[in-house]
Amino acid sequence: MANIYIAGVPFDAHSSYLRGPALAPPHIRQAFFSPSGNMCTELGIELDETPGWIMGEDWPEKLEYQQISNYTSTLLDQGYTPLLLGGDHSITFPIARAIYGRYGPFNLLHIDAHGDLYHELDGNPFSHGCPFARIMEAGYARRLVQLGLRCMTTHQRAQAKKWGVECHEMKDWSGQLHLEWDGPLYLSLDMDALDPAFVPGVSHREPGGLTTREVIRLIHQLSVPILGADIVELNPLQDPSGMSAMVAARLMKELLGRMLMLR
Repeated sequence: MANIYIAGVPFDAHSSYLRGPALAPPHIRQAFFSPSGNMCTELGIELDETPGWIMGEDWPEKLEYQQISNYTSTLLDQGYTPLLLGGDHSITFPIARAIYGRYGPFNLLHIDAHGDLYHELDGNPFSHGCPFARIMEAGYARRLVQLGLRCMTTHQRAQAKKWGVECHEMKDWSGQLHLEWDGPLYLSLDMDALDPAFVPGVSHREPGGLTTREVIRLIHQLSVPILGADIVELNPLQDPSGMSAMVAARLMKELLGRMLMLR
């Protein structure tokens, strides 16, 4: 029954194309609390009347990887379940290190346009294109399921085969997927998993993605406790209207509500 602790991780030092995701956490918070909406999730959780979660502050900028792991470990040691707002996707690797340190090998659900399985990208093994390669080679995840993929290269396919990654590509997507889990999981949600028609405010726009409704449905279908989660790769510099931040906030509300229900 651990409280869920929300914190921002303003880190995008390992972005490969555009910088900007480090600016995202306050934009997501602002949208989350916007008076244009309310605090009720679609499954009926009145978040402003439901105990069990804490809206924390952003962690310091320019953290090193070990510091991200340490901050996450501190939350876990204090009995919190982390819900972390990136930041680029490279933050998932040091977070996963802390989750592994607490729970051992865990199930990992990754929703993204990209597999992020490169051995290295632009000479950087810690690029935001590499976190799941680092996670799998370290043995942190005993099962990795990826949804929303539409940019898998030959190299990433080979990497996925090597580690037994379960890849669900958009070219095969029927709109329905029921996953069975044998235990708790960690969820990593990259905002570019959604089609840019719904979320243009990302650094890497990849047409042909999931709809907002489909991602909400995937969140609602989660049926096992969630060890932690991250929402990454919103780029406010590419989101002048704030529409993408509103989508991120809606997904955060539904995820937070589901985490509270599954504790």
